[in-house]
Amino acid sequence: MVLDLTMGMAVLALMGALATIAGCLEDLETDVGSQSNANSQVQLAPQMGFLHRIYNKAISGEPVSYGFSAVTGATVTTVLLNFRLYPLTAITIGAFIAAIIYGVFSTTAHAGRIASQSRFKQPLYMDMIRYTTPTIIAHNFIANFCLIAIAYLQFTMLGFPFPIPFLALIWGITVGCIGSAVGDVHYGGERQYQNREFGVGLNTALSGRIVRKGESGLRSSIDNVWFCAKFGGPATGIGFGLVVFLTFWPVIIFRGYTWNTMIAGFIIVVLMVLLNRLLEVNIKNTYGPYKEDKIEKEART
Repeated sequence: MVLDLTMGMAVLALMGALATIAGCLEDLETDVGSQSNANSQVQLAPQMGFLHRIYNKAISGEPVSYGFSAVTGATVTTVLLNFRLYPLTAITIGAFIAAIIYGVFSTTAHAGRIASQSRFKQPLYMDMIRYTTPTIIAHNFIANFCLIAIAYLQFTMLGFPFPIPFLALIWGITVGCIGSAVGDVHYGGERQYQNREFGVGLNTALSGRIVRKGESGLRSSIDNVWFCAKFGGPATGIGFGLVVFLTFWPVIIFRGYTWNTMIAGFIIVVLMVLLNRLLEVNIKNTYGPYKEDKIEKEART
């Protein structure tokens, strides 16, 4: 299917908006479920004598879990589309079923992990499961809806030869990778370790010493997602939205995958690498070097 330039840019803008929402909700979901870089520290905390009220599911890495979730919803959506359901209805039902399955895996993963730590006296808080799991399902539903919708637009409006489930799988893996690369740095480095200076890292001897008290009593996963919604989630959403937008606008402009498209994409990648390097250097110059000497001192004491 060939679109004119105006319609193509409209579809691209819609895909970019959906991707921004999907990226933000994916990161916030992994924050509320502790399926991110700080997850290993949450798991180690009871063994170090630090009992907590953090949801600790980590079904798998984010790329795998969101690839699985998105392809599940997209498969259901494709089946429903074959039964002549309206696309919006089919996408909604597919995303909902995938989110419910995701919630089941989250509950069993969290309960199983806590049960395996019973020797360290870590309680299994039923209220945590009761009010955190629906939050996980809700975030995952919205992210799935956006990912499946992107795949549907690619297949129907842009004429991609790949089926909707395959496209959703690729986007699920992609948003999981971006969530790990962008959002988790903010969550792991700032929320769970506010007693550490910026850039100090974490010595092995200090593993599991997470911050467990928040603004109002004991900290929970809901506190984490509230904090991460300020920066980590939006940053991830912008990152995924830029990936989708910068990936497809050359395709729209040059009407398909041509040599001009590939050259434009290569130039974009080079520019992004250079900008990332400049940002990294600026941050290190602003906040100073890593405090390795302080880490070693804390470990010895």
